[in-house]
Amino acid sequence: MSLMDEHRRTLHQIAQASIEHGLAKGEPLPINLSEYAVELQENRASFVTLHTHNQLRGCIGTIKAYQPLVTDVAYHAHAAAFSDSRFAPLRRDELAHLTIHLSVLSVPEPLTFSSEEDLIQQLRPNIDGLILEEGWRHGTFLPSVWESLPEPQDFLRQLKRKAGFSVNYWSKQIKVFRYITED
Repeated sequence: MSLMDEHRRTLHQIAQASIEHGLAKGEPLPINLSEYAVELQENRASFVTLHTHNQLRGCIGTIKAYQPLVTDVAYHAHAAAFSDSRFAPLRRDELAHLTIHLSVLSVPEPLTFSSEEDLIQQLRPNIDGLILEEGWRHGTFLPSVWESLPEPQDFLRQLKRKAGFSVNYWSKQIKVFRYITED
């Protein structure tokens, strides 16, 4: 389901408000679902990516929908600002330079492939987000990662690395799912 511009603006406002609420209260913005459009109350998965001075400052999200979209965005905005283990918690003085990017994910669909080469041929640069799984290891790249890894082979290799495998690893047990995002 495609989001209207009005809904995108509302989600962005929720993300901003949740970060500000986190600075003041130490927790995500509480959400009263009845205050939001039905479309924003549907269970959807989202990622919230934060940048300061064009540098990554936090990115947290989920690939599987488990809560209403407005709640998901509020929670992940707070988590990206204060709980991304790669960064110290956001400071108030960083707020003026913060940019927020929201990605609302489609339901992931499994890809069928006979080899790594077959999989690479099916990838759609700048469109696909991918989830790679085998056993307990898994990783995902949002479609925006194509900006820094524009070659399908490199995209897949770095996703394998993120999932905890070597870049040359391959097995018939690997599962790959494709999704797109609304940004």
